[in-house]
Amino acid sequence: MSDRKIRVLIAKPGLDGHDRGAKIIARALRDAGMEVIYTGLRQTPEQIVAAAVQEDVDAIGLSILSGAHNVLFPEIMRLLKDESAGDIVVFAGGIIPEKDIPKMKAIGIREIFLPGTPTATAVEAIRRAVNV
Repeated sequence: MSDRKIRVLIAKPGLDGHDRGAKIIARALRDAGMEVIYTGLRQTPEQIVAAAVQEDVDAIGLSILSGAHNVLFPEIMRLLKDESAGDIVVFAGGIIPEKDIPKMKAIGIREIFLPGTPTATAVEAIRRAVNV
């Protein structure tokens, strides 16, 4: 482990207009010593990937409540691969049905944090996944 701070981009893909959960996780990650970049609401997959590449992040956290994860998440993963940024760890949180979790993990989403997951659980999972 180095002393380098983990850099995490927190993004709200799609038309979802609620960002309380994203702000809570952003604050928890910051309080845990990580650098956090929050992209704001209503980001396209292209905007998210461009920001992640430009900011040279270690991880991307996707927060979604709209139910569009089956469309938006695969597109984000494809764009990361196209940009040779497939080494960026991607995790997600929000309202994702249990039946969709295996599909999300199969496309490369490292971890899914459902409502009620303690922020400390997410912090530790990101630290383990990034391992800097």
